[in-house]
Amino acid sequence: MKDSLIAKIMRDNRSLDIVLVLLGTILLWELGVRLFNPPAIILPAPSAIWAAFMQSPWVFIRNMLYTLMTTGLAFVISVVLGVIMAVGIVQSKFLERTVYTLLIAINSVPKVALAPLFVIWLGTGVSSQLAVAVMLAIFPIVINTVLGLRSVDPDMLNLAKATRASKFDIIYKIRVPNALPSLFSGMKVGISFALVGAIVGEFVAGGRGLGFLVLTAQGQFDTTRVFVSLVLLGVMGTILFYAVDVMERIALPWHSSQRQPNA
Repeated sequence: MKDSLIAKIMRDNRSLDIVLVLLGTILLWELGVRLFNPPAIILPAPSAIWAAFMQSPWVFIRNMLYTLMTTGLAFVISVVLGVIMAVGIVQSKFLERTVYTLLIAINSVPKVALAPLFVIWLGTGVSSQLAVAVMLAIFPIVINTVLGLRSVDPDMLNLAKATRASKFDIIYKIRVPNALPSLFSGMKVGISFALVGAIVGEFVAGGRGLGFLVLTAQGQFDTTRVFVSLVLLGVMGTILFYAVDVMERIALPWHSSQRQPNA
């Protein structure tokens, strides 16, 4: 069953569409630069971006891995804390009135404005970068998980209570499985926000990472190296998003969102 699902994912036409769109975009970009010949400081060609990457590939790869580590760790923390908070909010009116409201208020504040505070509190290391990334990623995870936990059929809950099921059994066997599609939706948004948060943290307090490379290249007016970092961020963000999507397909093959219509 698992092998057939993985094979189905590999045969998905969306993968081919993505590759074709990316190749077409790169080709049009290259042709446009060669045709209109804008200054390299404004818009470098993809070939120039590739050449800049090949001049020092390990510098970019090493910093990309650092950003990836920060993003992945922040995402895992966000999922764990987000699910725990969502369960508490659904089960407790007090937590709904306090934690839920506080979370919404904090989310309304631009995280760039909060980043300097984390630097003051946690220093300029990875801790402050993780804090910014978690603050960005946790909100969609909590919101979507709360929605999923609350959208259980009332008749199912009444039946569980009639059979004297414990609160833990209701959460673990009814609410959580019902919330998985919503949780994965929040995770897809959260992984992108975790990457954005990691970059914001590197802007404010980083000495490593792709965000730090962008700032360094910008200070030198080296647009080509800025584009190298941006392209790597785009590739990494796309891979992370589809990694969560593959996890969803493997975990929820029964859900209606995973049923592909016949061509």
